[in-house]
Amino acid sequence: MLVIISDLHLTDGTSGTTISAGAFRLLADRLSDLALSASQRRDGHYKPIQQIDLVLLGDVLDVIRSTQWLNRPARPWDDSKSPQLFEMVSKITGDIIRQNADSLRVFRQLAEEGVRVPCSLANGRPAAGESLQVPVRIHYMVGNHDWPYHLSGQDYNQLRRAIASHMGLATYADAPFPHEVWESNELVQVMRRHKVFARHGDIYDPFNFEGDRDTSSLGDVIVLELLNRFGKQVEQQLGNDLPETALMGLREIDNIRPLLLVPVWIDGLLERSCPQPAYRKEVKRIWDTLADEFLEHPFVRQRDTWSPVDIVDKLEKALKFSRRLSMNWASWIAQVVSELSGSNSASYYSHALAEQDFRNRRARHIVYGHTHAAEVVPLDASSADGYVLHQTYFNAGTWRRVYSQTQFAPREHEFMAADTMSYLAFFQDDERSGRPYETWSGSLGIHPQAPNMLRFDPGPEPIANSEPISTPRVPIRAPHFAVPLAPSAIERIRAAG
Repeated sequence: MLVIISDLHLTDGTSGTTISAGAFRLLADRLSDLALSASQRRDGHYKPIQQIDLVLLGDVLDVIRSTQWLNRPARPWDDSKSPQLFEMVSKITGDIIRQNADSLRVFRQLAEEGVRVPCSLANGRPAAGESLQVPVRIHYMVGNHDWPYHLSGQDYNQLRRAIASHMGLATYADAPFPHEVWESNELVQVMRRHKVFARHGDIYDPFNFEGDRDTSSLGDVIVLELLNRFGKQVEQQLGNDLPETALMGLREIDNIRPLLLVPVWIDGLLERSCPQPAYRKEVKRIWDTLADEFLEHPFVRQRDTWSPVDIVDKLEKALKFSRRLSMNWASWIAQVVSELSGSNSASYYSHALAEQDFRNRRARHIVYGHTHAAEVVPLDASSADGYVLHQTYFNAGTWRRVYSQTQFAPREHEFMAADTMSYLAFFQDDERSGRPYETWSGSLGIHPQAPNMLRFDPGPEPIANSEPISTPRVPIRAPHFAVPLAPSAIERIRAAG
């Protein structure tokens, strides 16, 4: 059995919140349940599975999302062989491990103790009182927020050994943690056994991948030089003037996906939590000033071109309040993000259609992370020589708080939050009674009055009082595949109603 989780974003506690240790204990319980279910075979007999492979599909220890970078001269885009860069990565990693000790202890216990399932009897039934241990092997793949663990060298080997020890990893530590499956022979075998192809998915995001996973990207600069600096500067200049609700909301800006929607989130948050127009204007001025400094950053300017539609020009229009295009700002930003990723939507399923393991039918399941949006998308159903092959795209979602924009009145720039947790399980041969996969995605809603959010803008005109209690008449409309009804039949139906 293969289980995949992604985008845990465990931080050092200096920026935003991370998921609680209870989620990891829940995962351990679910692995026990999954192992028991997977031990039920297609022929109805019970036979314990031999092993569980747990793949952490990137952005696990979030070494980028730390305000500690602001206090030191080192930055992720410095020379990758710089001792100062390693010192920062090592320091933040140690703080992440300490901050999330209870959560990582669950991984380590799984690796040391495995999960227990009943032994099998001669008649193919589970034994009532006897159990055996199913080993759990934990594999670490990197994404765009933990890419420094992909760097080579003895110093990074030592750091990886410390990570592997605290997390109980089976991943070989004296070499870069893999970014692609083919970088680990064991991962290749695991994926082949389960007919899965998996990657973090950052390679399809031009803000967070520039062709080499041993180098930084624009996304790192956005997080460090804009998001992290913005939160600190607002608290320094306006911490005594802004309502606590506004300050609490601004600390959550890195939970917005895609990140380019952060200004839209700020706009909506201020309208609903900050009654003084002058303070709202000052917050936006601080953001625009930092956005200008970000756009003039040498790392960013090096990526600018004379083209009127390049990434940097679009960043300026998306990020700055003063360059706001229209009331449909959020829709325009979402369209830009999709265009830059080479997809016609926020989903990455179209990239799965081009994967070699999908096209040569080696993989039944294509798995990405990165987007934080759990998905199951059917890709293809084919048959040959009496064999049917169903191929499906999955996104592993995330383990963190997610803010999503409401759909009823998008111009209102309203968002709703939920703490989310997802996992994917894939079975080989006749495990799980012959079923190929199982997915689970849970959301724990955030109470709208925690923190208490008040609305100071007038809001849209209420429509409830002018609307009927229910639809007065449902139009008669045949299903799209039905034979059209004759006019006389329609009249008879109306008369009967």
